[in-house]
Amino acid sequence: MVQQTLESQTDLLHFQLRTALTMENDSLAALGELAKAAKSAEIKQLFRHHADETKEQLANLQKVFQLLELKESTAPSPSTKGISKQAASLLERSAPKLRDQVALSSALGNEHYEISAYQGLIIPASTMGLSEVVGLLQANLDQEVHTSEELKTTLEKFLA
Repeated sequence: MVQQTLESQTDLLHFQLRTALTMENDSLAALGELAKAAKSAEIKQLFRHHADETKEQLANLQKVFQLLELKESTAPSPSTKGISKQAASLLERSAPKLRDQVALSSALGNEHYEISAYQGLIIPASTMGLSEVVGLLQANLDQEVHTSEELKTTLEKFLA
């Protein structure tokens, strides 16, 4: 397999957008697994709600591809695969009474990765003058930050 050489800021942005699409698809799958693993109805509902938001984020990314006149495609996201594997490993090792804590902590780690990924997309898109793209990416980032806060608050409440 020949690896594409990224020659320009535009090439890098396009590749990172493809990675973000993979990231959100991976997250959607992981949220389903975390909802199954969680014991608390409140936490299961939190994961279902975030899955709905993730679908909105995927739609926003699809709009970004359209705005940039790019063919919608994905690129590997080893980070999200690793986060999911770590969550699965922890859940497998954890007693049932720890499942909610593990699920929340794992989701929180994933949110932090997603936040950094969107920040890494927004800054170059902004410098390139892609204001509509920035708006869609910022909407995704805002949801990720809000979800991170919800997860943190829920975890703190759960452990209190």
